[in-house]
Amino acid sequence: MKFLDPNDPFFRHAWVRWVTALLPIGWGLAEFLWIGSPFWGLLFLAAGVYAGWMLFFQRGR
Repeated sequence: MKFLDPNDPFFRHAWVRWVTALLPIGWGLAEFLWIGSPFWGLLFLAAGVYAGWMLFFQRGR
C-alpha cells in the first residue's frame, strides 16, 4: 500500500491532482509568511511538493 497512489481512480481528474498538490503548498506558505511557524510551513511545503511529484511525474509508472 502506497502513501499516495497516483493511479487511484480518485486522482483521475486533473483538478483533483492540482488541488491535492497546491493546497498544502499554499498552506505552507501561509505558515511561513503570516503565521510565523517555520516547522509547520516546511512540513506542509514538503507534503505539497511530494504530492505534486507523485501525481504529475510518477503517474502511470
